[in-house]
Amino acid sequence: MRKFFSVAVFLLFAVILVACGKEPSSGSEAKVIKIGGIFSASGGAAPLGKPEMETIKMLVKEWNEKGGIDGKKIELIAYDDKSDQNEAVLSTKKLIEQEKVTAIIGGTISGNSLAMIPQIEKAGIPYISLAASKQIVNPNDHSPRNWTFKTAQGDDIVINKLLSYLKEQGLTKVAWLNVANAYGTSGHDEFKRFAPDYGVEAVIEEEFEATVDDAKAMLTRVKKANPQAIIVWGTAQESAVVTKNIHQLGITTPIIESHGIGTKSFIDLAREAANGVIFPVGRILVAEQLPDSDPQKETLLKYKKDFEKTYNYEPTTFGGHAWDAFHLLVNAIKEGGTDKEKIRKALENTKKFVGISGVFNMEKDDHTGLTADSLVMVQIKDGKFVLAE
Repeated sequence: MRKFFSVAVFLLFAVILVACGKEPSSGSEAKVIKIGGIFSASGGAAPLGKPEMETIKMLVKEWNEKGGIDGKKIELIAYDDKSDQNEAVLSTKKLIEQEKVTAIIGGTISGNSLAMIPQIEKAGIPYISLAASKQIVNPNDHSPRNWTFKTAQGDDIVINKLLSYLKEQGLTKVAWLNVANAYGTSGHDEFKRFAPDYGVEAVIEEEFEATVDDAKAMLTRVKKANPQAIIVWGTAQESAVVTKNIHQLGITTPIIESHGIGTKSFIDLAREAANGVIFPVGRILVAEQLPDSDPQKETLLKYKKDFEKTYNYEPTTFGGHAWDAFHLLVNAIKEGGTDKEKIRKALENTKKFVGISGVFNMEKDDHTGLTADSLVMVQIKDGKFVLAE
């Protein structure tokens, strides 16, 4: 009789739920972890964002095939912001308000990342950016933002590596050229801040648009300034245009560029003009050339093998930033579950995590966790990336 009564109560409860337009919970929602992604998979920053999105999709598939995170499947909700800040902001709003994700990975370029941050910080969502500007985590040199982390080396770190190289080579009178966006201006600020420490001086400073298709007028002024080296601070697409124009004008001055060209797309776009270009970057581009004693080599080679097998082209430093962000987040979720504050704290306490961009050691005052040791100098020779140190 008691058994019959219990069954009747359950059925009545189910009927009430259906009448209210609901179904009895199967517990499936509790077994899913929603992760949001925003990448510039098309538009001007596609050489950066496409491998980022593809890396995340590859990793989510791999982890779900192994059972997910502690038995919970990962649901990736990824948007292409088309390299547009407004699209990035709208996508952020959707992920927070409609999809109610546990965390967000993305923001391929600095401007988009910076535009996304106000909503993220207000909502209290763990966020790992893939862009470089130091301002993403440390606005105005104040303490880091509460919920924002990033995996790309900060432009302050990269500038110091670049300046150290210039000093070693005796190249102290340089031309500084940067793309006119958040990435470019942030790099310029760091250059002006640190250049005097290395005895490096800009004899001319210029800006070029991210949509530049001909920089010859600017470069004619650069040629007249007679620098010992030309620094081009931009990402693959626009930097390739400037580099080609330097070559076309017959300028033979050494060209030093930023880590923003760390993809074979730059070589494909700049063609023979890319040869000789040298730049500081993470190790993924020269993974096979590293000594076996390098702590990252095994991780780098595995990612490279997996990515090439999945997509049939070589991975980039940018896809590497996404690899790092995903695994940092997975580790934090393993420790904190889906509690956002616990995830944030776990990220902040990351120690000795061997990733693609470097070995991460984060703390309360450092939400990137990388040093100049995460970078090597790489030169392009005969259309290939070659370790230059």
